[in-house]
Amino acid sequence: MEAIYPGSFDPITLGHVDLIERSSRIFERLHVVVAINPNKNFLFTPDERLFLVKESLKHLENVEFHFHEGLIVDFLKKNNIRIIIRGLRVISDFEYELQMAHFNHKLNRDIETIFLMTSSKYSFINSTMVKQIASFGGCIKEFVPEIVDKALRLKYKDKNINIIKELSKSDK
Repeated sequence: MEAIYPGSFDPITLGHVDLIERSSRIFERLHVVVAINPNKNFLFTPDERLFLVKESLKHLENVEFHFHEGLIVDFLKKNNIRIIIRGLRVISDFEYELQMAHFNHKLNRDIETIFLMTSSKYSFINSTMVKQIASFGGCIKEFVPEIVDKALRLKYKDKNINIIKELSKSDK
């Protein structure tokens, strides 16, 4: 059975990584979908977000990576997938995610949403707070994969830097 785990991943955090690792043990194939929403202001470009997601999860053999702009139900239908995985940290997450699950199910009755509780050690982490701490030069190593820590430090030094190019050459 296959499932998707969609998100904006701006940037991916250890909370995301934990949920994706756990989901990859439940499903034969997991599709991590980087959402492209032109109405949002992202720190990282879609290509940079996908790069950071792939690098953070390259140890998982049954995970595929995709971009998607538009409704997630359209991605599901196009790829013949019926299950969406969503993580829950706090009660406010549940309220939002439950509403989204109802909308998705209304748009396509074949779709089911499965909620996974975030591990308690990651329950307070979110991308917005991570970016805020990083923007002031604070230490974020315990919240994000190492490559994301590097990417954030580079991005806050120079917003126009090409993260993929810069991090790829530092690996050589």
